[in-house]
Amino acid sequence: MKSYRAELWFNTKKRKELVNITPQVAEAIRKSGIKEGLCLVNAMHITASVFINDNESGLHQDFEEWLEKLAPYGKAYKHHQTGEDNGDAHLKRTIMGREVVVAITEGRLDFGPWEQIFYGEFDGQRRKRVLVKIIGE
Repeated sequence: MKSYRAELWFNTKKRKELVNITPQVAEAIRKSGIKEGLCLVNAMHITASVFINDNESGLHQDFEEWLEKLAPYGKAYKHHQTGEDNGDAHLKRTIMGREVVVAITEGRLDFGPWEQIFYGEFDGQRRKRVLVKIIGE
């Protein structure tokens, strides 16, 4: 079995952004040379997420509005007593998830219809990374 590791780096222009990272993950799979296996894509920061869904702008807006209702920015979270101001971002990350695992078949992401991989940034405007770990043959 072979393994391959890559890092994707992000520094978003806004505090909250959803970024389609499917092309970067597909490129990592191509570079790995692995044809059959699994691909882990993992947000390496506690205020960012990786998830799979449809690449549709209305849905992305729905996510952002829904998350803001569940964990509004600016609320007096207990976490803020530590000197931080991003309690909402931690909660949003928990809701949207830390990582995804996708099968690799014939050297490609083995997705269902419309599926894409997204990086969700909830406390941006600074450098953060995503780990891509690929194992297989």
